[in-house]
Amino acid sequence: MRILVLSDSHGCVDPMEQCVERVQPQVILHLGDCVRDAQRLEERYPDIPLLGVPGNCDYGGLDQPERLTELGGVRILMMHGHTRNVKSSPLAAQYAAREYGADVLLFGHTHRPLVDYDGMLYTMNPGAVGDYRRPTYGVLTIENGRADCAVFVLK
Repeated sequence: MRILVLSDSHGCVDPMEQCVERVQPQVILHLGDCVRDAQRLEERYPDIPLLGVPGNCDYGGLDQPERLTELGGVRILMMHGHTRNVKSSPLAAQYAAREYGADVLLFGHTHRPLVDYDGMLYTMNPGAVGDYRRPTYGVLTIENGRADCAVFVLK
């Protein structure tokens, strides 16, 4: 299963659509900033399930800043990251992921791509798909209950 992971789109829906066309995902995960962009992407690709969490730029009655989901037998904790202060360090977010029993932690907010694996937990930040200079996105691949994460530059 190929899962497209996007964050920090900040009004840039076209690069997200390019990512969908490139990756051909079975699921899309959007990690906030801006939820409206995720809604527009969901309207454009109604046959691809899309899950999201709000970011620090998503104001209003948005709930669930952290979301635990399971796909293909892999437990995934999604967050934008501002509630766990990931700009300073992802350690608090990683601790939360371990408390939830997650196999994969996904967060955004820093606009800096990151993939790390400590032998038990994958940590991925797909960077910012809305970065005009260097848009990036993540792909989470799940096969036989095992995860693999990678980040790519959209050229």
